[in-house]
Amino acid sequence: MLRYVALILLVLLLALEIKLWAGEGGMRDVWRLERRLAEQKQENLKLKQRNEELAAEVQDLKNGKDAIEERARSELGLIKPGEVFYQVVAPQADDTKAENGGH
Repeated sequence: MLRYVALILLVLLLALEIKLWAGEGGMRDVWRLERRLAEQKQENLKLKQRNEELAAEVQDLKNGKDAIEERARSELGLIKPGEVFYQVVAPQADDTKAENGGH
């Protein structure tokens, strides 16, 4: 009789162990969720830094003319009155052949 009770308890223990390690909500799921949590925290940190940079840029645009001027120059190609704009263009392959006598 005692053997049957011990055998039943052993089977129950094995079933619980299997459920703990491989079943739904078990350790495998916990490890997977911990890994996803770490990845999400890393992504959140990147996004937070990006948001801080954007907030600083917005503040710059609201308060300073330097940032607006820089954007107008780099993105729109604008210049101030009295300035001279020079554009340097690299020669194309056909132009260099013509200059060297077609060789």
